[in-house]
Amino acid sequence: MVKPTLLVLAAGMGSRYGSLKQMDGVGPNNEAIIDYSIYDAIRAGFGKVVFVIRHAFEKEFREVFSAERFGGKIAVEFVFQELDYLPEGCSVPEGRVKPWGTNHALLMAKEVIHEPFAVINADDFYGAEAYETIGAYLKELATVKDRYCMVAYNLNLTLSENGTVSRGVCGVDANGNLTSMVERTKIERMPHGGIVFHDLGEDEPLAEDTPVSMNLFGFTPDYFDHTENYFKQWFAENEDHLKGEFYIPTMVNKLIADGTSELRVLRSDAQWHGVTYKEDKPALVAALKEYIAAGKYPEKLWE
Repeated sequence: MVKPTLLVLAAGMGSRYGSLKQMDGVGPNNEAIIDYSIYDAIRAGFGKVVFVIRHAFEKEFREVFSAERFGGKIAVEFVFQELDYLPEGCSVPEGRVKPWGTNHALLMAKEVIHEPFAVINADDFYGAEAYETIGAYLKELATVKDRYCMVAYNLNLTLSENGTVSRGVCGVDANGNLTSMVERTKIERMPHGGIVFHDLGEDEPLAEDTPVSMNLFGFTPDYFDHTENYFKQWFAENEDHLKGEFYIPTMVNKLIADGTSELRVLRSDAQWHGVTYKEDKPALVAALKEYIAAGKYPEKLWE
């Protein structure tokens, strides 16, 4: 059986957090969130991890996240996202400094991934159950095209106590397939206890169990071709928008809307953890201590 690959989007520096948060220690022996993600992926049967990074911190990153760190239990490769890494016929517009977004970062791995793969953010803790769920689904897709998946979380398990968050709110049909993904910004829990988003000019309520995307997607390699082809169209339409970004949901929504692909929504009751804000870190550190005490992770992850 073909083992799926884990694609880790680690090119972002995390400006809101104030440091290279992909490298920041959160475990008792200075393990990073990435360490726990890869540990969970190995247990779920993934065979390779591919990091999307930038040349600016390549040396530092490679020194930490080498194959030796993981005890040879998973193959490791690196690819790079840079502003001028564009398909033929595209060039960086004058004044453009912002990266091209998550789906452009994903495209950077086209030449090294030839099997079903999961995509994650480097700075999100998804939980072991999520990797088991998506890993099992991906193992069934080795000879399939245009059937993708994602792990959706209950909204109430993805909030921050330190500010508003943005989430992709998912529409799901009776067969469990995605019908739409709408980015909602400025989501927070209000003093009265309810969850609302503010991006339409007034408070709009959201249910506690609203399924939301945390950028944990599963694809087959044909997705790279769809991405490369559509990026050229997106680029032509957005060339003058110097802050526009080509996100994974942009591509997914397009493929679903035109009937090219279907995407199964896999639900997870796992508690998501992240560091959207620097103040979020203590809660994650405390949660990891609880997981270790409960036997979900060893205290020394890579011994």
